[in-house]
Amino acid sequence: MNISYKYIHTNISILVLSLFLFSCDTHTKAEEEEHHHDDEGKIELTQAQYEQAHIQLGAITKRIMGSELHVNGVIDVPPQSNISINMLYGGFIKYIDMLPGTPIKKGQLLVTLENPEFIQFQQDYLESLAQQEYLKAEYERQEELYEEKVASGKNYQQAKSAYLANEARLKTTEARLKMIGLNPASIKSGKITSYVGLYAPVNGQVREVYANIGKYVNPQDVIMDITNSEDLHVELTVYENDIPKVKNEQKIRFSLADAPDHWREAEVFLIGSGVREDRSVTVHGHLKQHETDLLPGMYVTARIETGNRDAMAVPEESVVRFNGSHYIFALDDKRTEQNTTVYDFIMLEVSTGVNEDGFTEINLKDKTMDQTNLDVVTSGAFTVLAKAKNTEEEGGHGH
Repeated sequence: MNISYKYIHTNISILVLSLFLFSCDTHTKAEEEEHHHDDEGKIELTQAQYEQAHIQLGAITKRIMGSELHVNGVIDVPPQSNISINMLYGGFIKYIDMLPGTPIKKGQLLVTLENPEFIQFQQDYLESLAQQEYLKAEYERQEELYEEKVASGKNYQQAKSAYLANEARLKTTEARLKMIGLNPASIKSGKITSYVGLYAPVNGQVREVYANIGKYVNPQDVIMDITNSEDLHVELTVYENDIPKVKNEQKIRFSLADAPDHWREAEVFLIGSGVREDRSVTVHGHLKQHETDLLPGMYVTARIETGNRDAMAVPEESVVRFNGSHYIFALDDKRTEQNTTVYDFIMLEVSTGVNEDGFTEINLKDKTMDQTNLDVVTSGAFTVLAKAKNTEEEGGHGH
């Protein structure tokens, strides 16, 4: 079979052209894939977005930070701040409107009790009060007659004894009225009542309630327990090997289980002297400020600042929390695209340490990266995080 040279040449040309086009197409796809790979994990912000978020950049700096001892503990109060409310005399509950956890103020009415005996106490007081004026006058009269040798000493002694006995009865009755919450001045003015009120002796919260309206309580019965919220402190468990590191007046930072990123401050004021069976010692810390949402028994995680050391740190606002981990954003590139400036940021996972004076200690999880040359976002990091979330939801990077 004869094949012309022209036909062969034509087919060879078509084959070469096809191979060239395939090579170009493969090269273009490879470049696109490489470009996509390079952009993966980056967050792009235009100049307008950058300015609207008020983003500021800064370096990771070396600072003197405190060394910390990580411990656990609870919120508690000293024994004198747990107060049981009861009544010296029994009675029926006439009013009570408290639930566990209810905040109370000093002098606030907690409960009222009713008892017919209270009326008898007031009657005894008024009768002693009425007799006192007569007995005093008789005592003074007999004293005068005795001095003038007109009356016998026996009459004088009897008058004096009756007057002093009634005066003692008057004072003890008045004291009893005050102990059960009745005002002698009001009783003198004719205000007689069958019930008494019990009032909060401190500011705090109701811890437990053991009574209800209509219930009869005996003198030994506890009506409710309240806690003086002004005496709350942290009780931390420190094991004996670490006790030498702990000193009075050291700074404590602690957080609750439901708010691990909300740090509060306390100060060591007492270190236990006895080692328990588990080889631990209790360390007590005073709260730096009054916290209304803290209750005795709450579990806390804490850090005791035991010394100073050099650490790499960024402003607190630089660190964001996402999916249970901490991150910072670093500027990767600044370029021009379609006549506008575009900022490329990368999201770097970090571990955090001490928070102090508005700065947070960090360590990059990627140990191969040189953190000294990074420009990190020091203001506006949450805006960059929001952009990163949107980019993730869209399945790529956005402009």
